[in-house]
Amino acid sequence: MTRQWIIPPVSQESTALADRRGLPSLIAHILSNRGIHEEARIDGFLTPQLKDLHPPAMLPGATAAAELLVAAVRSKLTIVLYGDYDVDGTAGVAILWHALRQAGAEPRFYVPHRIEEGYGLNATAVRRLVEDGAEFIVAIDCGITAIDIAAELQTRGIPLLILDHHVLPAELPAAAAIVHPSIGGAYPNPNLCATGVAFKVAWAFAQRMCGAERVDPAYRNLLLKELLPLAALGTIADVVPLTGENRIIARHGLQGLSASAVPGIRALIESSGLNGAAISDYDVGFKLAPRINAAGRMGHARLAVELLTWADAARAREIALYLEGHNRSRQSAERKIAQQAREMVEHDDLASDAHRAIVLASPRWHAGVIGIVAARLVERYHRPAILIALSADGGQGSGRSISGFDLAGALTECEEHLIAHGGHAMAAGLRIAPDRVEAFRRAFVEVANQRLTAGDLQPKLRLDAEVRLKELTLPTAELILNLGPFGVGNPKPKLSTDFVELAAEPRCVGAAQDHLQAVFQQDGVLVRGIGFGLASAIEDLKQHRRCRLAFEPIINGFNGRKDVEMRILDFKYPSSI
Repeated sequence: MTRQWIIPPVSQESTALADRRGLPSLIAHILSNRGIHEEARIDGFLTPQLKDLHPPAMLPGATAAAELLVAAVRSKLTIVLYGDYDVDGTAGVAILWHALRQAGAEPRFYVPHRIEEGYGLNATAVRRLVEDGAEFIVAIDCGITAIDIAAELQTRGIPLLILDHHVLPAELPAAAAIVHPSIGGAYPNPNLCATGVAFKVAWAFAQRMCGAERVDPAYRNLLLKELLPLAALGTIADVVPLTGENRIIARHGLQGLSASAVPGIRALIESSGLNGAAISDYDVGFKLAPRINAAGRMGHARLAVELLTWADAARAREIALYLEGHNRSRQSAERKIAQQAREMVEHDDLASDAHRAIVLASPRWHAGVIGIVAARLVERYHRPAILIALSADGGQGSGRSISGFDLAGALTECEEHLIAHGGHAMAAGLRIAPDRVEAFRRAFVEVANQRLTAGDLQPKLRLDAEVRLKELTLPTAELILNLGPFGVGNPKPKLSTDFVELAAEPRCVGAAQDHLQAVFQQDGVLVRGIGFGLASAIEDLKQHRRCRLAFEPIINGFNGRKDVEMRILDFKYPSSI
């Protein structure tokens, strides 16, 4: 499908910024595209400082939560940390576990089974925890909608502390305290994720334990060297905007990951082949986080929490290898489901203009993987996609959307066909009876047909600027990459060229020969490009020999020599302009 390139013109603001700060015009233009013009914001973006983290007292509920935790520790109550099964939840549990252990407590933890128990505070599980001696329960990355179970715990005299960041309901649970960045609407970072919330509560807890805003060296070492890297893991993996405070957490936490003393993190880094390397946002998103998530998707996430908490070096290596196997199984299942899903779409022409959304179901699919495959379908067909894994107990679905289509809102319009649903604009989940799938499919596609235009379905590639190859110097590329970590709110800079020419015959590379490699020239400058998964474009490239490129600048450090290269994203040939 042809992608529309969108390249913003050079603005007066970026020109003024370049002149005022002595920045290369390309860097100023990239900053301007992200709405960064003011001096204070520029300094904070280019050199994010730990001192600019908002104090925990500003976070709604954090002070009350810290006081409750201190009282629970000093009263030697049995504390249970109940977390979600993804990276944000499991790392959030680990943050509080380490903070409480520093104070001499022996907290327990519980993570529900993704498929058998589902998301959130499971009533049966919570009752069992109480029967097993839980005297204080902390919900992390869940609980904000747990009205009934909170009321039950209140009746039984069991304090419930909720640390969450999901959409606030109309009615809040009757918890002992709720820590949430959106309560009251005054906290400067409403996009704090669960690990960020847990880090702030751990910080406030340390202050109360030390009796001062400035914590003692032991707690400071714990917070900055061990807990901040865990917060960075969750912040990047949960795909929250990497701006403001989140950017500070991600930047400094990433710097500390490779030096972490937590045996589980060291084992995870080793199993990911990252020993001795600086850990990047890419490494977290595509190497570390998938291994942690694989525990919950293919097995049980309690192993991930064990890895990040009490596991010693030997046990950590054992778990890391086990998760590596789970991750390979997840990848295999993902490939198989993705192929089946594509075949279903192509066979029934489900990506035509008459079907502006995709809904597929199969009893052969693993419920822990379908969300990832739904995202792949959105990338391929550029329309909302929902996959449903059917079983004897019913159907469990997961969906992803495109910009401009509120997935959660669309499910609400179709809820007469559903048992339950939830989520947000870009991602959502559902439960459905198997005999209602076809009726739901028709209803959902009809909503999409009414809401989406043909233009909405055309994929768009948003680029930062057009450059000449001679502008791709090593210092400029290093400045561009220093704008990371990249993610939502701060996407990796994407550029385009004017017309360039092949300097040599392109070739297919990689074990499966599915990547394209070529060298391009312009104004006497040669730059190598690699297009991952773009081997199918080689014949068009050979035929035209002249093209424009959309790409991300990368630095190849092979054999100790640094060279600027292009990660090719798309081609435009003279006939298509």
